Amino acid sequence: MSFYRPEQIVKISIESGVKKTKYPLQQTLILGFQAGAFVALGYLLYIRVTAPLPAELAGLSSLIGASVFPIGLILTLIAGGELLTGNMMAVPLARLADKIATKKVIYNWLLITISNFAGAIFVAYIFGHVGGLTETGPYLAKTVSIAEHKLSASYLEAFISGIGCNWLVALAVWLSYGSKDMAGKMIGIWFPTMAFVAIGFQHVVANMFVIPAAIFAGSFTWLDYIRNLVPVFLGNALGGSVFVAMAYWHAYKKDKAWIPDETAARKDTLKIVKEM
Repeated sequence: MSFYRPEQIVKISIESGVKKTKYPLQQTLILGFQAGAFVALGYLLYIRVTAPLPAELAGLSSLIGASVFPIGLILTLIAGGELLTGNMMAVPLARLADKIATKKVIYNWLLITISNFAGAIFVAYIFGHVGGLTETGPYLAKTVSIAEHKLSASYLEAFISGIGCNWLVALAVWLSYGSKDMAGKMIGIWFPTMAFVAIGFQHVVANMFVIPAAIFAGSFTWLDYIRNLVPVFLGNALGGSVFVAMAYWHAYKKDKAWIPDETAARKDTLKIVKEM
C-alpha cells in the first residue's frame, strides 16, 4: 500500500513528536524560521493572486487564494520545517504516550513560536514592506482588509476560529504522515489546508505575517496584534492537541490496539513460514 492506516499514523506521529523535542537548539530555530517564512510566502502568494480580482468575484477569489496558500505547509512538511500548529498535534501526542515530559511540550512550543514569528516577520518586512509587495495599489488594500477582518473578531470568535483552523491543519499534517510518497503527501496536505483558508479560520503563524504586514504599512498597532495572538494561539493549541492528538490517542492508541508496522509484520510472516 502507498499509505498507512490510522492506527499506524498514531505511532508515526508519536515518533515525530519525540524527535521534534530532541533537535538541537540551532536546528530547531532554523527549521522554525523556515516554516514561518514558508507560511508567510504562501500568504503573500494568496494576496498577490487575489488582490487584482474584482469584488464581484469574491467567492471565486477566496477559492483561488485558498488553492495556492497550501504551498507553505507543503514546503514545511516536505522540504523541512518546524511549524507551531503541526507541533501542537505531534508533540502533545508524544506526551500522551508518556514518551516526553510536559515541560518538553512547553519548551518546544516556545522555541517554535519565536522562530516561526522571526520567519514570518522577515517575509512581511523584507518582501512586503521593503520590497513593496503588500504596500502598493490593490495589494495594500487586500492586506489591510484581511488584517482588519482578523482583528475585528472578538476574543471568543478568534478562539473558536483558531480551533477550527488547527483541527484542519493538524489533520493535513496527519495525512502527510499517512502517505509513503511525495504526491500523496502533497494531496493530503493540500485539501485540509485549502479548506481552512477558504472558510476563513485563523492560523497563528499566518497571522504573524499578514497583521504585521498591515502594521508596517501604517495600519493598526502591535497591541492590536497581541490581542489577536492570544486567543488564536489558544484556539490552535486546542484544535491540534485535543481534536486531533487526544481524539486519535483515545480512538487507537490508548488500549495499545495499533496495527504492527510493516517491518514487524514481515518478520512475523517469515517466522510463521519457517515454522511450517
